[in-house]
Amino acid sequence: QVQLVESGGGLVQAGGSLRLSCAASRRTFSGNAMGWFLQAPGKEREFVAAISWSGGNSEYADSVKGRFTISRDNAKNTIYLQMNSLKPEDTAVYYCAASPYGSAWYLAQYDYWGQGTQVTVSS
Repeated sequence: QVQLVESGGGLVQAGGSLRLSCAASRRTFSGNAMGWFLQAPGKEREFVAAISWSGGNSEYADSVKGRFTISRDNAKNTIYLQMNSLKPEDTAVYYCAASPYGSAWYLAQYDYWGQGTQVTVSS
């Protein structure tokens, strides 16, 4: 059974920080690229950041470069998204996802999804 469980969302003022976590079942995690995606109301789901299975490579959407950092702890089967300097336009539901590939940088490469966690940034 593939399971991804996000946590850490909430309400924060603009300029603040949040750290999202995603706990994955062991079967999902080993050897899998992992990613974070967001979906704002009325919009399509979009890429935020991704990290390769080893953690050696990562990619970010232009809108979050320099503000967000993705990381993983394979010993804990967990990935993180550190979000700093948050802006109201970052408000969305954030989803964790796992890919069957070791590196994956596009939404279509992800097969398994968490339930999402709401991030709301007030101005």
